[in-house]
Amino acid sequence: MTQTSNNYDVIVIGGGNAALCAAITAAEQGAQVLILEGAPKPYRGGNSRHTRNFRCMHNAPMAVLTDSYDEQEYFDDLLKVTGGKTDKKLARLAIRSTEECYRWMEQRGVRFQPSLSGTLSLSRTNAFFMGGGKSLVNAYYRHAEKLGIEVRYEAQVSHLQLNGDRVDWIEFEQQGRTQRLSPKSLVVASGGFQADTDWLAQAWGPAAKNFLIRGTPYNRGVVLKNLLDQGAESVGDPTQCHAVAIDGRAPKFDGGIVTRLDCVPFSVVVNNQAERFYDEGEDVWPKRYAIWGRLVAAQPDQVGHVIIDAKSINLFMPSVFPPIQADSIEELADKLGIPADGLRITIDQFNGACRNGDFHPTELDGLATEGINPAKTNWARPIDTPPYYGYSLRTGVTFTYLGLKVDETAQVQTPTGPIKNLWAAGETMAGSILGQGYLAGFGMTIGTVFGRIAGQEAANYASH
Repeated sequence: MTQTSNNYDVIVIGGGNAALCAAITAAEQGAQVLILEGAPKPYRGGNSRHTRNFRCMHNAPMAVLTDSYDEQEYFDDLLKVTGGKTDKKLARLAIRSTEECYRWMEQRGVRFQPSLSGTLSLSRTNAFFMGGGKSLVNAYYRHAEKLGIEVRYEAQVSHLQLNGDRVDWIEFEQQGRTQRLSPKSLVVASGGFQADTDWLAQAWGPAAKNFLIRGTPYNRGVVLKNLLDQGAESVGDPTQCHAVAIDGRAPKFDGGIVTRLDCVPFSVVVNNQAERFYDEGEDVWPKRYAIWGRLVAAQPDQVGHVIIDAKSINLFMPSVFPPIQADSIEELADKLGIPADGLRITIDQFNGACRNGDFHPTELDGLATEGINPAKTNWARPIDTPPYYGYSLRTGVTFTYLGLKVDETAQVQTPTGPIKNLWAAGETMAGSILGQGYLAGFGMTIGTVFGRIAGQEAANYASH
């Protein structure tokens, strides 16, 4: 055991967006700050490396954002995807803070660009990072260095020692040594437990072993479990998570956003029995893409298949992997490994249910099927123009929603009251706001808003 220097005011556990926002905010208040990032330096940044946008409220056109997107519309969108399972006070706090956060981010080196075209349809609601999430992470680390924030990589935190209503010390391992520190205050921003597939399987059952993990393999929930075991109050359901349908050829870990498939609204989606199982055109993709991971998880072998034709191949951002191509439906079925006769029947039934109407790929067009179940309620065009294309689908988990319960100051709670010198931000407390479902760009909203709040509160505590 090595007892290292204890002259830190604030220690931030984690190295992604929320952690960096907390560390920067605390340092700008004059605090001496240490970041403990569990990943090696080339993989720093957690899931934030794979993000690309930030959902932002604005009452008029602003910078790269068009038109307006006011608090109530933003809140209504959140209620729709969560089914009302959210802490409304914390949700509104996050939403109201986003406009000011945009300016704060720019002032610390983050650069934005207009939204991408196609199925995303986010020009009003989401500001895209120029260079993606990796660029944002690097900008924050450059700013942190200017502020004198110390960063230790491959620093795996294993224990926070709770003593009544405060944390006395923490332990972490680095370069084979176990070290102990006793800072004045701490911020936990080390993500969920999705990379621990055994823990996922405890919640989901054996099916979870077939899930792919879109993000960092370092978010294993060690700090989260350590605090919950010591009496920190939990929030959220362990079976709820940000899970999307991704290309089935993606790696087990760290495939990132390039493995996501945006073609579902223009497709027919079937399972291994070549049967449709949900409305592919229920809503615009940014409001519905995050339900498809759970839908695929409920299918045999946790696999689905997207079927599109030549009319739709250029309407969406492609996966990093090319689609499987064939000149007939039967040939495509053979290549996908699903029953050819069954897929032909499904496609013929779907095509027969399509009706004439105007097709508008970037908005709800009401072009719906008639007489089949499940219906397709928008963008329903026959799959009849060769060549035909297919993608396999697997459940890709981004982050889990079981987390630490916090209040509006981001302070971690216990059943008997708050932990006086402990705050949480980002995915490790996102279940306070996301009871289920997901809204594109909202994870970055939670991390940015509550990271800044946690950093401010931790610095204030340390200074007094």
